[in-house]
Amino acid sequence: MNDASQRQRRNNRLVLLAILALFLGGLIVAGALRFSGWQPAGTKNNGELLQPPGDLRAVVPRLADGSAYRWNPDARLWRIVVAPPVGCSDACVALSRELDTVWRLFGKDADRVHVLWLGEPPAGAVRNAATRVVVPSAQLRAGLPRPDSAPGEAARAGAPVVYVVDPNGFVVLRYAPGFDPAGLRADLAKLLKLM
Repeated sequence: MNDASQRQRRNNRLVLLAILALFLGGLIVAGALRFSGWQPAGTKNNGELLQPPGDLRAVVPRLADGSAYRWNPDARLWRIVVAPPVGCSDACVALSRELDTVWRLFGKDADRVHVLWLGEPPAGAVRNAATRVVVPSAQLRAGLPRPDSAPGEAARAGAPVVYVVDPNGFVVLRYAPGFDPAGLRADLAKLLKLM
């Protein structure tokens, strides 16, 4: 073998090793990120993903007018459920304004979202076409995971806990008192694209 062919062979091996190093290096970096718990920003929820989700399928809530509010999966409606504490006033009025803004920002998808208030909203609360007042019941409250503020969530005393319920009646996300409504909007916008 002459010198030129040996040099060519060595160069080919170096190129092969470089390609192999790039491939394996990418796999190692991806594996390290995966097992460290890192996720891209687009795949993170702003609300707490409930595992397992609350199950409200067997519960038929009653609206303030006495009619039944059925989950009706075929309608593909998502629900924002507001579970206010007793005596919620200023925090609930502020939240009603924020939820009205969130609902309006859904644009063409706004008709696929209902806002359910457990109990009568306080005076001054904003109501829109999506607002439904639901009579609170023990069954309904039992299906909502941690409807009261947890000890670490006491930063906004008197503020309600908010949930997202899927079209089938599963409670999939929970938002602690004082949450950022922009996060609720982002989460629900992703979910609306799925269905």
